Amino acid sequence: MQTVALLTISNVFMTFAWYGHLKFKEYPLFTVILASWGIAFIEYCFQVPANRIGHAQFSAAQLKTIQEVITLVVFSIFSVVYLKEAMKWNYVVGFGLIVVAVFIIFKEW
Repeated sequence: MQTVALLTISNVFMTFAWYGHLKFKEYPLFTVILASWGIAFIEYCFQVPANRIGHAQFSAAQLKTIQEVITLVVFSIFSVVYLKEAMKWNYVVGFGLIVVAVFIIFKEW
């Protein structure tokens, strides 16, 4: 659970680093790059420990899968709430297919 919590916090910061500047198009690109780097540094302070802690329980592929699912959830909320973009049906179907991939990755065959 600690790994999931740290990865979630990490993804919130990274989503803002990568996409938060889209609401501030009036700022010079160099300025938003520097701001994004600053936010990404904070993200790394959560992501690196999450992977270190998580690797005791999960494989690297499983950790990446967990991170991707968290990223999709965080990004979906972010895009609807912060960017005011619609969640289209094809996005939901595509994300659902990724959930199927999670099942395949975590299933003991």
